[in-house]
Amino acid sequence: MTDTVIDLIRHGEPVGGLRYRGHGIDDPLSEKGWSQMWGAIGDYKAWQYIITSPLQRCQMFAHALGERHGINVIVEPRFKEVGFGIWEGLSHDEVRINRASEYQSFLNDPVNQRPHGAEPLGDFMQRISSAYEETIQRYQSNHFLIVAHAGVIRALIARTVHASPAGLYRIKISNGGITRIRHTEAGALLELLNGKLSG
Repeated sequence: MTDTVIDLIRHGEPVGGLRYRGHGIDDPLSEKGWSQMWGAIGDYKAWQYIITSPLQRCQMFAHALGERHGINVIVEPRFKEVGFGIWEGLSHDEVRINRASEYQSFLNDPVNQRPHGAEPLGDFMQRISSAYEETIQRYQSNHFLIVAHAGVIRALIARTVHASPAGLYRIKISNGGITRIRHTEAGALLELLNGKLSG
């Protein structure tokens, strides 16, 4: 069996800076965000396919990269970010300061203490896992790129290393950071976290 190699890149910084964006906020990439993503990838182009979240902070880059190198781009709606409910659009400081007890409860128990109206973490992880499983089966023995969000990449890392959902937000995923997961006969292996493919 030939290994299946999956590179994941988190979108760069969107317009509006650091704030909670689930799948209800669809800000485009800022100039800095574009630069972070191109900087991480450089001239690397060894993928057979590019799969992307439908949100424009991912999809616009995926299509630009696909056009540059003649790689087919597939939009996978289930790879959109987790829904953050009433926190959507708020800056991290607004939540940390103005919703201090709510924020602390979330940090202590992100599974059961979700922001009001947020997508349940179990539902989110199931959505990501089923999309990923189908993607691996469809593109088995290929090397492909998934352009997605911090939450999506955290969920896939947790799935790979058999980590509890309670620890999801203890994994830092940088804007433009590259994660690599390799599937071999022996199982899945996390090979790279927050790396670069260029330089």
